[in-house]
Amino acid sequence: MSNKNKNISGVVFSTDTNFSYDFEKEESINTLPNNQQHLKIFLDKKNRAGKAVSAISGFVGTTDDLNVLGSNLKKLCGVGGTVKDGEILIQGEFRDKILAHLIKLGYKAKKAGG
Repeated sequence: MSNKNKNISGVVFSTDTNFSYDFEKEESINTLPNNQQHLKIFLDKKNRAGKAVSAISGFVGTTDDLNVLGSNLKKLCGVGGTVKDGEILIQGEFRDKILAHLIKLGYKAKKAGG
């Protein structure tokens, strides 16, 4: 089933010509200010052929704001990366550099994991 059909409220077919689907409203998430964000930075090597990825999780806000933060961190480190499933993934081991930059921007961030 495609994602666009998941918000329909149980009706599959109707013979009523005036029927309109009632879509469930998605809650809009406001982005918290930087000083209220609690971000965790950890190193991930699982399912990546042994290559390290710096992952940042815990961001509360819109996907657009998360994409902007991810883009800024990729530019800072000079490497590629992606924003997937609410996490920012930066190729390589840049936890210290990312941590210093996030603290400078006013985020509450810390290293997690080993």
